[in-house]
Amino acid sequence: MINAEKAVVTGRRMFLVERYKMERDVGSVRKGPRFPKEPDRIFRRTVRGMLPMKTSRGKEAFKRLRVYKGVPPEFRGKEAEILENFKNKHISNVVPLWDISRELGSKVMGNDY
Repeated sequence: MINAEKAVVTGRRMFLVERYKMERDVGSVRKGPRFPKEPDRIFRRTVRGMLPMKTSRGKEAFKRLRVYKGVPPEFRGKEAEILENFKNKHISNVVPLWDISRELGSKVMGNDY
């Protein structure tokens, strides 16, 4: 996935930011668990939670997952599949991942990517 910072999360913005901040504050620096603040790593962590990581099938699927912030040089100029046709008109509360990441303390630019 390219442009991971443009992925959206459904829900009220205030609730989502508080939830992700709470995830980030759990544990300690030494022992963990460590929750990422960069949008590409947040996306990978979210997908990891959806996969059966205790099986070899889940581990192999996670190894194949490639997530990029922005468009990397090897994909520039190539045609990308855009999923804008799959928008649901009934969902109104969406928050981009770059916005949540910026609230967590990341230096993501947002719409500049």
